[in-house]
Amino acid sequence: MTDVRVRFAPSPTGMFHVGGARTALFNWALAEQSGGRFVLRIEDTDASRNRPEWTEGIISALDWIGINGTNPVFEGPYFQSAYEPQHREAVAKLLADGRAYYCDCTREALVARTGSEHKGYDGHCRDRGLTEGAARFRTPDEGVTVVTDLVRGNVEFPNAAQEDFVIARTDGSPLYVLANAVDDITQNITHVVRGEEHLGNAAKQMLLWPALGATPPVWAHLPVIVNEQRKKLSKRRDKVALEDYRAEGYLAEAMVNYLMLLGWGPGDDREIMPWSEMAPLFRLEDVNSASAFFDEKKLRAFNGEYIRALPLETFEERCAPYLDASWDRELFSKVAVLAQTRLAVLSEIRQNVDFLFLEEPVFDQASWDKAMKNAPEEILGGYLDRLESVSWDPESLKQALEEVGTAHGLKLGKAQAPVRVAITGRTVGLPLFESIEVLGRERAQDRLRAALTRLKG
Repeated sequence: MTDVRVRFAPSPTGMFHVGGARTALFNWALAEQSGGRFVLRIEDTDASRNRPEWTEGIISALDWIGINGTNPVFEGPYFQSAYEPQHREAVAKLLADGRAYYCDCTREALVARTGSEHKGYDGHCRDRGLTEGAARFRTPDEGVTVVTDLVRGNVEFPNAAQEDFVIARTDGSPLYVLANAVDDITQNITHVVRGEEHLGNAAKQMLLWPALGATPPVWAHLPVIVNEQRKKLSKRRDKVALEDYRAEGYLAEAMVNYLMLLGWGPGDDREIMPWSEMAPLFRLEDVNSASAFFDEKKLRAFNGEYIRALPLETFEERCAPYLDASWDRELFSKVAVLAQTRLAVLSEIRQNVDFLFLEEPVFDQASWDKAMKNAPEEILGGYLDRLESVSWDPESLKQALEEVGTAHGLKLGKAQAPVRVAITGRTVGLPLFESIEVLGRERAQDRLRAALTRLKG
């Protein structure tokens, strides 16, 4: 492919939808592999959504997943509002050519004429010769409009079923369907890759492009992303903001990898793949038209894989934002290698290592109640005695507890529970004996004594 120009045109909404991120990545892959251009255009004509911080949010989210101006294929951002003169010129051209006409019909008048709230516009103003009002595009009465889609094949829209749609309001301001087409024509867009919900707009834009003297682009409408109930992801119901996943400690590399597999696959059994290997394999023709399930559990598994693959020094750096600034980084480094194998998201690091940095562990009451059922005083007291002289290494610490447990008829797994909660405050966490080793003899003994006092109290 040569001279490929794709565009990503989000509207500022205060959050960046994971579905939008998937669309951006598919466009980015197409631009990269073809040596074309990825055009970022902000659809900012809605004044209620035109906030600078929301636009910055879009740019920041794209940058996080690797889409930014450091790559020569990136172009923009452009702003739709800057093209309003071209939008108005296009409307004037369509009116002058007889491809559009003015209409002053209200919704109430249409319902009164048709007797139904569900019927489309009836063409009442087509030949009235009005000189003001909303502008409607005159759709053909016969034939079929065919959208040739790389994902869905040929999709037919009978023209008789398409109403004369509005392209500009009574004040002359353009509607999305017209502005979007004009912007794409102005920016020489060759491929439009977007969500399935825009397929109906494509039928209208297939009429608008030639009416404006341009050849329509290559279309590709991506499958809808659904939740576990197979309902379309909704910001009112589902966790969809890319910013939320970023804040929780998902790695950009893992998110990119996972999003690329929503509706597309590289064609082999591999799923964990870096962008450098995925992008050259991507083909719009291979995208599945069926809905794609956003499985957060699978995303967590992906993220865990990417966390474990990080160099240890990088892992420590990535964890830093989730750790208290006053915590001893040298001490953290001693357990980082243990934590790295256990995290699914980086934000979990705090609950895994906070016991090292607090005067007292933060006890989870449910963990305490569960762990302190099987001879806790005997186990804690016996282990406290053994810690006085035991060699301070994980194997010796383990053997000592195993012997205490045996003396009270408990296997190591049962004997560990009250000790783990006394030391860390929780029933799950880092390997116990390595944790005790790093905590140190005196602090470990203090925690066992405190737990015994709590039990007696």
